[in-house]
Amino acid sequence: MPQRVLTVEAAVPAADLRAGFDAIRAELQLPGPYPAEALAEAEAAAKAPRMPDADATDLPLVTLDPAESMDLDQAMHLEKREGGGYRVHYAIADVAAFVTPGGALDLETHRRGETYYMPDMRLPLHPEVLSEGAASLLPGQECPALLWQIDLDSTGDTTNVEVRRARVRSRAKLNYEDTQAALDAGKAEPVLELLREIGTLRQDRESERGGISLSVPAQVVVSDNDSWSLEYRTPLPVENWNAQISLLTGMAAAELMIYGEIGLLRTMPDPPEFAYHRLHRVARALRIRWPEGVSYSDLIRKLDPAIPRHAAFLQETTTLMRGAGYTAFDGGVPEQAGHSALASTYAHVTAPLRRLADRYAGEVCVALCAGAEVPDWARSELPKLPAVMEGADRRGNSVDRECVDLVETMLLRDRVGEEFDAVVIDLNERIDWDHNGKPDVGIVQLAQPAVRARCDGHDLPLGQETRVRLAEADVVTRRILFEAVDPRYTVRDRPVKAPNGGNGGGGAAPSAKGSGMSTDAKTGATTDSTDSNDSADSTGSTDKS
Repeated sequence: MPQRVLTVEAAVPAADLRAGFDAIRAELQLPGPYPAEALAEAEAAAKAPRMPDADATDLPLVTLDPAESMDLDQAMHLEKREGGGYRVHYAIADVAAFVTPGGALDLETHRRGETYYMPDMRLPLHPEVLSEGAASLLPGQECPALLWQIDLDSTGDTTNVEVRRARVRSRAKLNYEDTQAALDAGKAEPVLELLREIGTLRQDRESERGGISLSVPAQVVVSDNDSWSLEYRTPLPVENWNAQISLLTGMAAAELMIYGEIGLLRTMPDPPEFAYHRLHRVARALRIRWPEGVSYSDLIRKLDPAIPRHAAFLQETTTLMRGAGYTAFDGGVPEQAGHSALASTYAHVTAPLRRLADRYAGEVCVALCAGAEVPDWARSELPKLPAVMEGADRRGNSVDRECVDLVETMLLRDRVGEEFDAVVIDLNERIDWDHNGKPDVGIVQLAQPAVRARCDGHDLPLGQETRVRLAEADVVTRRILFEAVDPRYTVRDRPVKAPNGGNGGGGAAPSAKGSGMSTDAKTGATTDSTDSNDSADSTGSTDKS
C-alpha cells in the first residue's frame, strides 16, 4: 500500500517560527544544553564503555529507522528455524554500559526522562556523543547490547525467550522508504521478506487477542531547508511490521518480569463500559455497520481513514485508549498488569537511548534470564520511575501539540475570513449551547492546508464534509477557530466569551498543569494526556508508546 501523504500548499519561513519554538521551550521548561560535568562523563564513557565478554558480532544485524535517524536503539536479524517457525535476534543498545549509577550523567537523564523532538532541534535524553555516537547501533561499529533471542512457531506465537549481554555490529542502516520500495518491487533482501512475513503473522495474532493498531493519519511538521510545513502522514506497511518486532520484545519482557515478580510494566486500563456504548452510538450516527458479534478491534481493521466517515470513527476510538502509565512492582504481580490496547502485558525495553525506563526494564530482564539478582541500582529506582516517566510523557505530548498548533496558526494567520473545505472528525459532547442534546463544538480536518482545529457550529454533522470559515488564528496563543458556513450549522445561542476565556463553552477551562491531564485547545475538553496507542511503538522518531 503506498504511503498516503498530503502536503500543504504553503510553508512558513523558518525565521518566523524560531521565536515560537523558543517560546514553547520556555513555557514547557524543557532542558537546555547538557551540564558540563554530565557531558564530561559521557565523553569519557564513549571512549571506554563496559564491553561484555560474549561476542555476537557474527550476527548480520541491520537497523531500520527513519532515514535521518542517528540514535539507533535496535538492530535485528531474522531467520527461519529448522523444523519450522522463526528466530528473532533483536539487539538493543546497552546504555547501562555507558552510565554510572548516581553520577552526573545518570542524574541528568532522570531529570529529562526522554528525548524531546522539535522541528528545529532535538533535546536528547543522552548527549549526542552517546545517543548518536558510541552507544548507537551504527553500521560497522562494535557496541555493547542487550541481545534478545525470541523463538516463534509457524503461526508467530512465542515459544522461547532469552536475553543476554553481548557485543554486536550492525551491517547496514536501512530506512523505511527505501525498504518499502524494495519490498514492493520484489528486490528486498531475505531478512526484509521475513520481516514482512513475521510482521504479518504478529498482526494476525494481535487481531486474535483483540489488540488494536490505529491508522489515523497524523499531522507531522516537516522541515524543507528554510521553511516548515505540515503533512498528514500514515505509516508505511514496513513501519507497522517493524513495530511488531518491538512489540513482540516488549511483551516477552513483560512475561519475564511477571514470572520473576519484579519489573516495570507499561499498562493501560480497560475502557469503561459506557465508552463502548458511546462508540456504538457514534457508529450508528456515521452509518458504519457494526454487526452483532464483531469485535471493536476487528471492525476498525476494516475501515479506511481516507473515507471521511471512517476517519471520524477512528478519531472517536482514541477515547477508548486513555490512562496509559507505568507500574513498578517488586514481589507479587500488580492487580492491573495489562495493556488494554495491546490485549496483553507489555513493557518498554526497546528504546533506551530515547526513553529512561527502558534502561531499567532491560536490566531486570537480563538479570532474570541469568538467574541473578537485579542490581541494587536498578531495583532501588523502580518505584520512582512511574512518576518520572509520566511527567516526561506529558511534556513530550505537550511539545508535539504546541509545535503543530504553532505551525497551524502561522500557516493561517493571514487567511482569517477565508473559507475552506473540511470534514467534521470529532464532537465535544459537553458543549450544547442551545440545549437540544446535540454538540455545537467539534474538530474539523482540512485537506489543504493540513490543519485540524476547533469549529463552532449548530449541530455539526460528524463524519461529513462541510464548508468552514476561519474566524481566528492567534499566533501568540496558538489558537485556531473555525465557524460553520452552511446556514444549517451556523452558530446559535453561543454565550459571549468572557475576557481570557478558554476554548470551551465561554468560560475558562480548568488548569491542567501538574495534574496529569491536559486541556485540549481545539475542543475545550480536558483529557488524559498520556499516550493513546502503544501500537505505534518504534515506528516514529518520538517513540512515545
